[in-house]
Amino acid sequence: MTSANLAAAARKWIAQDPDPATRAELAALLDDEAALADRFGAKLEFGTAGLRGELGPGPNRMNRVTVMRAASGLSAVLGPGAHVVIGYDARHNSDVFAHDTAAILTGAGLRASVLPGPLPTPVLAFAVRHLRADAGVMVTASHNPPQDNGYKVYWRDGAQIVPPIDAEISAAIDAVGAVDALPRGEGWTVLGDEIAEAYLAALATLPTGSARALRIAYTPLHGVGGATLVSALVRAGFAEPEVVPAQALPDPDFPTVSFPNPEEPGAMDLALALGRRTGADLVIANDPDADRCAVAVGSRMLTGDEVGGLIAEYVLANTCGDGRSVATTIVSSTLLAKIAESYGVRHALSLTGFKWIMKSAPGNTRLVFGYEEALGYSVGSDTGLPVHDKDGIGAALTVAALAAEAKAHGKTLLDLLDDQAERYGLHATAPLSVRVADLGLITEAMARLRARPPARLGNRTVESVDDLTAGVAGLAPTEGLRYHLSGGARVVVRPSGTEPKLKAYLEVVVPVTTTVQAARAEAATDLEALRTDLRLLLNL
Repeated sequence: MTSANLAAAARKWIAQDPDPATRAELAALLDDEAALADRFGAKLEFGTAGLRGELGPGPNRMNRVTVMRAASGLSAVLGPGAHVVIGYDARHNSDVFAHDTAAILTGAGLRASVLPGPLPTPVLAFAVRHLRADAGVMVTASHNPPQDNGYKVYWRDGAQIVPPIDAEISAAIDAVGAVDALPRGEGWTVLGDEIAEAYLAALATLPTGSARALRIAYTPLHGVGGATLVSALVRAGFAEPEVVPAQALPDPDFPTVSFPNPEEPGAMDLALALGRRTGADLVIANDPDADRCAVAVGSRMLTGDEVGGLIAEYVLANTCGDGRSVATTIVSSTLLAKIAESYGVRHALSLTGFKWIMKSAPGNTRLVFGYEEALGYSVGSDTGLPVHDKDGIGAALTVAALAAEAKAHGKTLLDLLDDQAERYGLHATAPLSVRVADLGLITEAMARLRARPPARLGNRTVESVDDLTAGVAGLAPTEGLRYHLSGGARVVVRPSGTEPKLKAYLEVVVPVTTTVQAARAEAATDLEALRTDLRLLLNL
């Protein structure tokens, strides 16, 4: 766009923007061509993760105009009379975006029900099915930095949307004109505490045993999970956890962490310190919208794959009946397949993202557990999954029950990990993530990998390569490469779907021939060799 076109687009935006703050911000930038190009040279694309981006004016930012356009597009696809449940977290403008969504939906002749305050994402996902709604919207940027916000859309099955629904909504959004011409209704319903109560009652059906002697340290990382997590634990009979004081209440600025993601270095420091001071048996963290769960024992952080393997075996040991299945993604550990085989249940692989896990159960089966390595878990029971999305509250409750049972037998979760390694072989995984400022660098790196595939990675031979853009094993095409290495090792390289990152997922499998400690040392060496080679190969 030329300078004149950018300025004209900005003035047109100002004319329809109902937010005085973003109008003023944009007015101050009218002579700044670079700033206008950043905000108007591209737009946030609506996809299977909905919308997510930095707050500010313009189509390439999260703001009231962007949200109202999204709500109008959703209403066009659903049609008058449809019922939509809306939730929101405590980020900047989340409540405003939720109420704008309700106004646009009701103005278009739909019914809107808004959760009563900032609540975890899994409560919204639960509410869609509980209320038999046609769709749900959750205003959240999950674990993104404080300057971001986002907009997740759920369908009537309580899971996040998948193609072709996302494309239909995106096309409808593109057809929306100026938002100041959209009718805005006022007759939406504000729900009460009954939804959170019903969610907690559903969690009470999970297989959590009877052991309860456990000391827990916990942090919601300035997010909205604290009250709900504490209620879930106390109602189940656990002692109230010790909560990190500085991170206990929602704060959209996340002042004690540089990045509000429990996977990021330093994010868990205060929780780990609290665990040491209080002698906690278990340290638990949720991300800010509480759909993810991080776990530590002492100062040892467990990986998402380790927690996934422990919960899977616990759920399979405590559920029964024919037709059970478990699922994970192509970037998660291959251990789950071995656990499933041991228990005689079906195992499914999906593309990355919980929306795909929820669609992956083979016919005539019922999914009792699904997880992804990025700390996301959906835990079920004999009666099914309470939440058709990742649920950091239900996962935390299950991990606490598992840890309490282990403690009753004189063990910790670390001992259970050693037991699994001896039964199935040590499956050690690790991530490699490279954040970029220019998304073009990721495209270039993927092109280089395809043009010059490596013959070796780390200490292992590359035996075969799957180009995921061609579709693999019945899965839909997606951007990524999967390398099968000698000795059962595996590497997957793909762009992140929600952040400007290129991500690699590493796994090595080491038989326990002497001690688990020796196998872990060998695995650590192998993983570091893989990391070193990948960094050189990616050249980012």
